[in-house]
Amino acid sequence: MGSHDEAFDYFYVLPEGCIANIISFTSPPDACRMSLVSSVFRSAAGSDAVWERFLPPEYCPIISRAVAPPPLPCPSKRDLYLSLCNSPLLIDGGKKSFSLDKRSGKKCYMISARDFLITWGDAPRYWRWIPLPEARFAEVAELVSVCWLEIRGKIDIRMLSPMTLYAAYLVFKSTTGAYGFEHQPVETTVGLVGGESLKRTVYLDAERGRRRRYQIVARRLGRYDWSRNLETQTSVPEQEKDDGPYPQVRGDGWLEIELGDFFYGGDGQDGELEMSVLEITGGGWKGGLIFQGIEIRPKVLN
Repeated sequence: MGSHDEAFDYFYVLPEGCIANIISFTSPPDACRMSLVSSVFRSAAGSDAVWERFLPPEYCPIISRAVAPPPLPCPSKRDLYLSLCNSPLLIDGGKKSFSLDKRSGKKCYMISARDFLITWGDAPRYWRWIPLPEARFAEVAELVSVCWLEIRGKIDIRMLSPMTLYAAYLVFKSTTGAYGFEHQPVETTVGLVGGESLKRTVYLDAERGRRRRYQIVARRLGRYDWSRNLETQTSVPEQEKDDGPYPQVRGDGWLEIELGDFFYGGDGQDGELEMSVLEITGGGWKGGLIFQGIEIRPKVLN
């Protein structure tokens, strides 16, 4: 058996097309790393044959549903891949956006607020539809004031990438006058229509989440004194325990909260995935949230 270097040298005598075919069975991050090995690998890793394998099989029909085509055609399949990762494409009359997960090439969608059933959504007394420059869609839904919060939407699971664990995320913002969510949990569901749904309890109050994180850090540093004495407290009072996840800030400046997850296996599986956000039991009035949509993307497992 030869040495590692001899095997590597032997790899170099392979035709570029053969090297490209081998790279196409890896992943986009692997292809980028391999392009740093040598000029031969750089040429093979950047070839259309490689990146065609990383693109979803249905990418052409999906792109044909775009509201407006890209201003300039992408010179290569690699450029097209990166463009779909970094610049979501508006499709289906501007009510959805399509993009790719950069690490896996799996399909991602955001469904706009306009494509959801929102109770009293067309009553200006309760909801307003407004444009925002930083939003992905032409308009977003601003919650003025309701005592019954109900948002429901669906997506055909055949639009998703098979053999993938997806998660659904509510994408929203809080206005300076947001109220009613400070201590009121919200129930979310994700599941197939007619089947079992995953239920979660979450909080939409980002400030409450930040306060909880500060209290945890301060307590660990021994600076937060629940008993009002000089001893460091190691437990959290019962009424202050963290009983639900809180929103996180996204890279685009919006907030998001995971509603639940769903595994799509493919293999002829069909149906509609339904997502809901509900607060219909507390009875208190609430307002001041701006709802952009729900994003469905591969879930990153810690």
